[in-house]
Amino acid sequence: MLLIKDRFQGVFLCFVLALPAYFLGKEFEIIGGPVFAILLGMLLSKFVREKDILKSGITFTSKKVLQYAVILLGFGLNFSTVIAVGATSLPIIISTIATSLITAYIIFKLINIPAKSSILISVGSSICGGSAIAATAPVINANHKEIAQAISVIFLFNIIAALIFPTLGNFLGLSDHGFAIFAGTAVNDTSSVTAAASSWDSMHNTGTEVLTGATIVKLTRTLAIIPITLVLGFYQAKKASGQNKASIKSAFPMFILYFIIASIITTFLNYFMDRNIFSTEISSAILSFFALMKFFSKYFIIMAMGAIGLHTDIVDLIKNGGRPIIMGFCCWIAIACVSLFVQHLLGLW
Repeated sequence: MLLIKDRFQGVFLCFVLALPAYFLGKEFEIIGGPVFAILLGMLLSKFVREKDILKSGITFTSKKVLQYAVILLGFGLNFSTVIAVGATSLPIIISTIATSLITAYIIFKLINIPAKSSILISVGSSICGGSAIAATAPVINANHKEIAQAISVIFLFNIIAALIFPTLGNFLGLSDHGFAIFAGTAVNDTSSVTAAASSWDSMHNTGTEVLTGATIVKLTRTLAIIPITLVLGFYQAKKASGQNKASIKSAFPMFILYFIIASIITTFLNYFMDRNIFSTEISSAILSFFALMKFFSKYFIIMAMGAIGLHTDIVDLIKNGGRPIIMGFCCWIAIACVSLFVQHLLGLW
């Protein structure tokens, strides 16, 4: 009870801060709620940084609530849909993820960016933007500045991609299916994938065909959170123990296990609904539950990003942001080029 009382005020501050960020994110989807939350948090940081009564709750939100958001993300992941529809894009997804990780490692060696910032930027670029950063940050014990930096870099190239990729796709003569794969593999965050795909649909009068295809490809990319976080978990555990081996228990991020369980539950429930095993009322209730979990996942991420903003010095972030932007740019260009190249090799263009 004392622990709840100690954290309540800080958590409540993050909850209130997330409200305007959430609605601004809905109004300006190309930017998204998490980015607005970080900006609002940084603007307020100097007023709350010295408030000891808030620190415990803000730290809890930036760490634990962030993990809860990732767990709830699993209720939006249907393995059967991903396997059935997203399998054709799998070679491109694997290629772009590998490209991003290799590119980030090379840039890390060349211009001496902090290792954790490099990891967050590379997984954010290659997997699913803010969600991948949210899943990876607790595993590698990234600090608030590193998380804010990575989110800011991903946000910058999200906006550029959403604005220029539909025109680029037209110039290259991509088909509707080709652009859906391109947007789903080469754009970082869900909101920007949606913006780019919706723009293409509007330009070509294709209804929501490209939007649906790009979203499924993006969903398939989300699966990469599982192996990436497990590998990083084992690496961190081995590093912490100072031995060549690490136990599964110490290395396995438990919130990722809950994310997988949530995804399995979602897959089975969708399987039963597709075969009309449940009544209409039960199916409707299940869909409402999924929608509610999706909302809470998004809102928890926005809360956590607000907490991270409250911990971050905006002047310091801008002052030291040059090298992370260079890394983000190199990853972004490399992913876009590889996505188009592999798609061309597979004859999907």
